[in-house]
Amino acid sequence: MDLERLIAYLKRTGVLKSRRVEEALRKYPRELFVRDREKAYIDSPLPIGYGQTISQPSTVVIMTEALCVEPGQKILEIGSGSGWQAALLSYLTGPKGKVYTVERIPELAEFARKNLEKVGANNVKVILGDGSKGLPEFAPYDRIIVTAACREKPEFVDQLKSGGRLVAPVGFPEQRMLIVDRTENGFTERFLPGWFIFVPLIS
Repeated sequence: MDLERLIAYLKRTGVLKSRRVEEALRKYPRELFVRDREKAYIDSPLPIGYGQTISQPSTVVIMTEALCVEPGQKILEIGSGSGWQAALLSYLTGPKGKVYTVERIPELAEFARKNLEKVGANNVKVILGDGSKGLPEFAPYDRIIVTAACREKPEFVDQLKSGGRLVAPVGFPEQRMLIVDRTENGFTERFLPGWFIFVPLIS
């Protein structure tokens, strides 16, 4: 499968809905962020080393669509992986926006950093550290996305701005996709349909 076939498949299955997300997939194709390019467009997770994986394209698109990124927003990603998700967010938030992505494994943080530099995603900052507490030094955020499984709703949801949104897989051993919106009166929560499997969020 190539990029065009993957995009057609994601549209046909109802996963890919937004023109801007489609543009992001074309701007930063997955093959630039995987170790095995021949498998880049299979709708499956792929190993990226150190016991970690890059999520399958349909899952990445589901989360990206759910996040509803707008130009100029400040975004926090927990779990940089290879940098692909951060690159898509970089496109969606645009040159006036900012993406902070936190990775606990030094080799993967460097891998993501190099990949993002290579494709010119200049509004992304890769930070080596423990993402289980969020990233309070740059809070509050318009959007937070977690690309590892949380046992329960993340505590760092309070790092959202009013009007902000968090998307995170929650549960063990399988996860449901949690969406949390922060309003002036507190938080609202809902789950997307379906089940997912992510590597665990580790402190």
